[in-house]
Amino acid sequence: MSILFEPLTLRGLTFPNRVWMAPMCQYSAASEGPETGAPNDWHFQHLASRAVGGAGLILTEATAVSPEGRISPADLGIWNDEQAEAFRRITDFITTQGAVPGIQLAHAGRKASTATPWAGGTALGAEAGGWTTVAPSALAFSEKSPVPAELTTEEIAAIVQQFADAARRALAAGFKVAEVHGAHGYLVHEFLSPYSNTRTDAYGGSPENRMRFALEVVDAVRAVWPDDLPVFFRTSATDWLAGDTSDERNGWTGADTVTLAKELLAHGVDLLDVSTGGNVPDAAIPVAAGYQVRFASAVREQTGLATAAVGLITAPQQAEDILADGHADAVLLGRQLLREPYWPRHAAQELGATVPAAAQYARA
Repeated sequence: MSILFEPLTLRGLTFPNRVWMAPMCQYSAASEGPETGAPNDWHFQHLASRAVGGAGLILTEATAVSPEGRISPADLGIWNDEQAEAFRRITDFITTQGAVPGIQLAHAGRKASTATPWAGGTALGAEAGGWTTVAPSALAFSEKSPVPAELTTEEIAAIVQQFADAARRALAAGFKVAEVHGAHGYLVHEFLSPYSNTRTDAYGGSPENRMRFALEVVDAVRAVWPDDLPVFFRTSATDWLAGDTSDERNGWTGADTVTLAKELLAHGVDLLDVSTGGNVPDAAIPVAAGYQVRFASAVREQTGLATAAVGLITAPQQAEDILADGHADAVLLGRQLLREPYWPRHAAQELGATVPAAAQYARA
């Protein structure tokens, strides 16, 4: 039997297979009015169609815990009850298809307040609907980015509470997995990396201090999330600077990620979703098929924490081999599922497995 299509149980939740849909921003929510940040028909079809396509876990895009935490004004949010209620028809439908609905909770930090990618992705000023960004330190992401406001300890505590409140709403909305977004140069990642965190208080300096915010967020989410449901953490396992490439600048490394994973495991995280990059605009990233898998493998081998591999995983046998060789417990597909929403069904056929079909499609 294909391991890719074996069930996986974390805590009291069983995923029907190990082909999962990665979070992918759609930049399609209303940016003003009463429906600001709420999912709409586009989000329904985007997520529901991949559930029909056979993915075992459907993760939403980065969903902001506050208005200021959005990457763009067109991002999803879950900072109020109306947004949470709008997710309910999506989670209900995903569940009827035998898949698991999950949500990625996020704060974009210094990379917030930008235009949508197809509008250039540049920073937005107040006159264009933008807002002041925040970060652990007053360091701009790039030469074209504004300098963010450095967060006070009181403001940090308030954001931790926003993550907890968002998780509580997500549970009420029917989600079964909560994933903390700690990757891609957004706020949690900004605290972790010495490249973006130059604080000298309890949230900066030593690795332990730089991990403090991430662990406080995890603790806050875990405290409101049921004991029988899993919490995930998405990490950028490296900034692709010193320690992982020849670049001499200091950043977050694969070794740091292993250390963090041990702490996350102790704080109740059930799986590490392992990506890389996003915190350094000019990092030299050696992109190739499965180029991030080795980081997921190292965490799994050295900590015992379950991992999911992501990044240019496109072929069924490639995905099968990643799991069969012990590098990860699941794979997350992003762009491949945009190109081919029914990839899990085609992969099952190629690997000699089966994925139950909706009665309406059984004749096919």
